[in-house]
Amino acid sequence: MKKVEAIIKPFKLDDVRESLAEIGITGMTVSEVKGFGRQKGHTELYRGAEYMVDFLPKVKIELVIQDELLEQALEVIVDTARTGKIGDGKIFVTEVERVIRIRTGEENEEAV
Repeated sequence: MKKVEAIIKPFKLDDVRESLAEIGITGMTVSEVKGFGRQKGHTELYRGAEYMVDFLPKVKIELVIQDELLEQALEVIVDTARTGKIGDGKIFVTEVERVIRIRTGEENEEAV
């Protein structure tokens, strides 16, 4: 099993969720996060004063999926979240050793 963490632009969340649901992935955790990469923030004007916004709002989607679904899920996230502009985000994939569903005690694939 793999854990996929995708950092995307907030307005792309619903599109990504719907696209993942179409390939059979329904469980995920979503967090509102802030960060910056090559964008390095931007300047805004507030009450006549200009100030730097270092951390930009993003959304982090976390999913744990079976190895067989990984490439399809990555392709769906990339295709759906891409705008072609700087700040589209990143995807991180890590190995998951064990998963336990707390309510039933099911483990690994059955727990996902």
